[in-house]
Amino acid sequence: MNYLHKLILLITCPLFLVSSAQAADWPQFRGPGATAVSEETGLPTAWNVKDGTNVRWKAELPGRGVSCPVVAGGKVYVTSCTGYRQDRLHVVCLDAASGKKLWERQLWATGSTNCHPKTSMAAPTPAVEGGYVYALFATGDLACLDAGGNLLWYRSLVRDYPTITNQVGMAASPVAWKGLVFVPMENPGDQSFVAALDAKTGRNRWKQDRGRDMNYVTPLVLPRADGADVLFQSKGELTAYDAETGSQRWTFRDAALSIVSSPLPADGAVLAGGGEVVAVRPAPENGTAEALWKSARLRSGYTTPLVYRKRVYALVGNFLNSADLADGKPGEPLRLPGKGPYWASPVAADGKIYVLAEDGTALVIKPGAKPELLANNAMADEVVATPAVADGALFVRAGGNLYCLAEKK
Repeated sequence: MNYLHKLILLITCPLFLVSSAQAADWPQFRGPGATAVSEETGLPTAWNVKDGTNVRWKAELPGRGVSCPVVAGGKVYVTSCTGYRQDRLHVVCLDAASGKKLWERQLWATGSTNCHPKTSMAAPTPAVEGGYVYALFATGDLACLDAGGNLLWYRSLVRDYPTITNQVGMAASPVAWKGLVFVPMENPGDQSFVAALDAKTGRNRWKQDRGRDMNYVTPLVLPRADGADVLFQSKGELTAYDAETGSQRWTFRDAALSIVSSPLPADGAVLAGGGEVVAVRPAPENGTAEALWKSARLRSGYTTPLVYRKRVYALVGNFLNSADLADGKPGEPLRLPGKGPYWASPVAADGKIYVLAEDGTALVIKPGAKPELLANNAMADEVVATPAVADGALFVRAGGNLYCLAEKK
């Protein structure tokens, strides 16, 4: 696998609740608070997409996309793109209970559509807060719609900042929090930045220049007693800004941190991944963040690790490795059946971990210091996007379809 191929493979995608989302919602990449953990119960262990076993519904999506579905208020939102240049951008809303398409909106791309064949212009995952949907595309087009599909505002970020560029594709997802939309636009061009936009108008509230490099990391909002930090990970560095003002609060440097795996909250700490996973204790303003422990056995590759029931899990090759969250002490690795590779990050709910491979192999695993394989299912098509968990179901994007998997009553 060549270097560019590796770089473009996507983030593809106790709880810190960072929005007013209901417990059943999955409003952004990796769900509530970016934890990839849901409190849903009664989820299926086994299913069969060919004969319909535990398949609540299947919906065909337009064109191609590798973005993850999000679920809020009984609706599923997902993005796609069509056209041989991928210059037609789609936002699709489905009824979560039935899979019926409620509305679809289309935009013309204003930015470059060049990318590696593995990805697409519909790579960033939408974010939902307060009934509003924020859909960012790899072309730099950003749209805000309400739950009824009405376009409220639109930004062509490449027209505002013409030197934005990434010839292998962009995939970092926006995050919405208390009237702000955090937009990661790190890229090799002269105008590489992260910004907080006003959720009602789309105008910049603050903007911070960043290093010129490709980056596929989704930001993390980390609440604190007097506000919140928003964390951006880049190669070798994790930087925290005040969510309201954009002022830099602290940084943490480690050469192993990557531009693919996203940071995640971990019981008062932050886990940052790459060539190793580092547990970081956030610092007060202008303080020094501290590494609590490090583990090369948990190197995260192209997926983001998972924290579930006081343990950390990471996909490493064809193994699911784990460690104690308190000290990084490793558990027994679980060898995964199938060929892989794994681009979708693992998610957890109902005492189970769900791991999906590119070839559609869908594994259900019992967590613990010695994880156990409970079921080996098949999606019968390519899976790159991280699944969503909401409304008593698992939502999986496989090839050109979205599946809702749930125990049949």
